[in-house]
Order: sequence, then structure tokens, then C-alpha cells
Amino acid sequence: MAELKAIPKEWKGDTLSDGDGLSGEVRAAGDGAVSIRFKSAFKWQGKVTWHQCGTWPVVSMVDIRQRRDQARAALKTGLNPNDQKKANRIEQQSRLEATIVEAEKQKAALLTFEEMFEAWLSTGVSRDDGNAELRRTFNKDVLPELGRKPISAITDQDLIAVLRKIGRDRGAGRTAQRMLTELRQLYRWAGKRQPWRGQLTDGNPAELVEPDQVVREDYEDGVRERVLSAEELRELANILVAMRRDHEALPAGSRSDLPRPLKRESELALWIALSTLCRIGEILKARWEHVDVETGEWFLPAQNTKTKVAMMVYLSPFALRQFEQLKLLTGHTDWCFPARPEGRVRDGAACADTHVDLKSVSKQVGDRQIMFMSRTGPLPRRRNDNALVLAKGKNGEWTPHDLRRTGATMMQALGVPLDVIDRCQNHALPGPRIRRHYLHHEYAQEKRDAWRLLGETLSSIVAAQTPTSPPVQANVAEDALI
Repeated sequence: MAELKAIPKEWKGDTLSDGDGLSGEVRAAGDGAVSIRFKSAFKWQGKVTWHQCGTWPVVSMVDIRQRRDQARAALKTGLNPNDQKKANRIEQQSRLEATIVEAEKQKAALLTFEEMFEAWLSTGVSRDDGNAELRRTFNKDVLPELGRKPISAITDQDLIAVLRKIGRDRGAGRTAQRMLTELRQLYRWAGKRQPWRGQLTDGNPAELVEPDQVVREDYEDGVRERVLSAEELRELANILVAMRRDHEALPAGSRSDLPRPLKRESELALWIALSTLCRIGEILKARWEHVDVETGEWFLPAQNTKTKVAMMVYLSPFALRQFEQLKLLTGHTDWCFPARPEGRVRDGAACADTHVDLKSVSKQVGDRQIMFMSRTGPLPRRRNDNALVLAKGKNGEWTPHDLRRTGATMMQALGVPLDVIDRCQNHALPGPRIRRHYLHHEYAQEKRDAWRLLGETLSSIVAAQTPTSPPVQANVAEDALI
């Protein structure tokens, strides 16, 4: 060994003999370091062949000589040492790859439900709200229970336990069934993609859960059929006017003694929903650039509609009056229903450049019918009364979406053809695709007549209230803007 260490770099290219057929070529690196590459000769099929035994000092001389001896032993059994060396290398690589695969399996086995959920939100689902509602509901009810649990360990019983806390313990059956639908969507997406698919070897646990397993026995299907009667609409108009009148009649310092009325913009949104059959979310997204009060036309861009189909609404005189009142309040902004200013209006705060939260009107209506809620106590900074309960509650609660159903039912009673009502509601039309491909009549006049008939009927019901209500001037008070 000492002799090898004493070899100078000038011997570069020389060949050294170690005996028994083992020889080495001297090599010198740029920094003067010397190494020796050893090989041994053997005959194979009548030709001299070399077997590489390693490079000193990376490989010790003991190991180099052992490799020579192993090559000789292989020759005695009729094996080509180089072929065996290659086979050993392949086998070693296979063992390495197997180790990597096993490590990946073990890593995948540790993937959690939360990681799968985040991947789904990122690439598997795209809701109009940017998946905000999905994230909110899963963060509230699912992730605290299942988020850190490995995907492969989650069973249908785990999902049932989570959903029963919603549907049975909390009494939110409709929410529980909706979340079951979303869990099924999540698992179907994951079942087609790696690495999630590899963790679902026992199948999709969400498909094993039945809707009736997560709700109370007395739960009724969540499909709402509530239609407000003419008497209820008249009562609603009277309540809204009386609340606003009584509140405005009080001196400014004592107005906190009475419940605040519904925001004026929210009132108008309700009457617009009733008279146009538009969804409340579509209404709250409206921009003034799309509302022509001169011609009485309101255009809904495709991106604002649930069906992703653009629509022109021909405003009846009743509906037009609601927009005219609304323009006095928010016409100085881009949005018909602008978001709340960040700060106080009297201090110069401007509205945010977006529309109001799409749930704001529904929350305001629900907060004034708490007799139908399962709340354990009042919510902070929210109304908690029964000011908007109609018919003493005998017909149950009502929601802004029920007004859309009510208006459509009134159209039906007025003899408007069903296919025209569908078009006024911007429904996805039934029938063969070929029919929708070739038939492009816009039904503009038919829809205009239908909305006019509905507006005339509504005017006769609430004539003394909505049309003659004194307008609230813009920028008079902080709550003049949503």
C-alpha cells in the first residue's frame, strides 16, 4: 500500500502488475492526485477479455483482489465474469427501484384527506365563487374530523359519522345531503387520478353512504315548493313599508330602540326577483351598464347566470320602478348592488369595486324569521327577530328564491305558456339537442308580454306600497348603501 502511495504523477499511463493476471494503469488528475485502475485478463470463447476490478484508492486493494478472485471462480463455473457483473448491477438496480417504489407506497399511504381535498379544489372543481363556499363548509364540518386521517383509512362509517353531526345533531338535513353529494364528487375525481386512486383500493366510501343515513327520520326532501299567496305578498309589502316608515319617523338618537328595517336595496332586490323571475345571485351581480331604464331592458351576461346563457330581461313597468328607485341609491356606482364601503360614508369612504355578497339578502330575510331557525342563540351583528314572518308562520319560512317560484306560478295562472315561463327563468331548455341547434326564435315579444302580465298583477296586489314609497336619496345615511 505504501508503494502505491509513493507512485509519482509522472508515471501517468504506466502499467503496474500485481500478479495473478491483475494489472493496473496509472492515472493522474489535474491536481496531481494519483489513482490506479485495475483489471484482470481472462479468456472467453477463445478471446482475451478484460474484467474491471476497481480503481485504487477509491476501492481498496483487498476488494480489488477479491473481485479478481470472484471473476476466476465464475469462469470455473462456466460464467462470463463481465456478464455476471452486469447481472449483479441489474439486480442491484432492481432492488433499488423496488425500495423506491415501496417508499413511494408508504409515502402515499400517509396522504391525508385534507391533501386530497386541496388538490381537488386546485384542479378538480371550479365554482363561481372561487370554491369559497366549498372551503368554508369543509373547514367547518369535515376537515376537523377527517383532515389529518390517511385516505386509505377512511371508511363509509367515518363519512356517515361526520354527516350525521350535520344532518341529525344539528338538524341541517339539506346541508348534510348536499355535502354528501360534494364528497361523492371529490371521491369520483380522486378515483381517476394518482396518487389518490392508489389509496382507494377498497372503492369509493362516499358511494356506500345513502342520503337517508345522514338525516333525521322525519326529514322531508329539501326540494322547496313554497309559493307566496297574494295575501302574503300584500302583507310583505305592508311590513316593509311600515318598518321603514316607523324607523324613519323616530328621532335620530332613538332609532336604536326599534329593529332596523330591511335595507332599502334589499327590499328592491326582492321585488325585482319576484317581477323578473331572476335568481337573487344574478340580481346582486347586476351592473348599471347593463340596465337601460329608458328602454326598460336589463341584460344579463352569460358569466352572471347559473346556466351560463346570456339573457335579456324586458322590464315591466312594475320591475322598472324598482330599478328607478334603486338608481337613486346606487346609480353613482358601477354596481346596482355595490359592496359595503370600507369605512363611513360621511367620512368619504367609497364602495368597494364589486357587488354585495350574494348571500346578503337571503341572510337578512332569514335573520327576521328566527322562529324557523335552529339557532342556539343570537348571532353577533345580525338581526334576530320575526319581523318578516308571514301569515303568522302557518305556511313556514320564505326565502328570496321562493319569490322566483312565486312569480313563475303567477305567470302560469295567467295562462303564460310553460316554454315561455322557462325562457323567462332562463332555464336549461328540455328537448333534443338538434331542436336547440336549429330553432333560434328569441321569444322576445312573448317574454315581454309575460313579464308585463306579471307586473300588472303585482301592481294590483301591492299598488299602494311599492310604487309610491318615498325614495331614499343617495348618500344621506351610512346604511343607504349595502
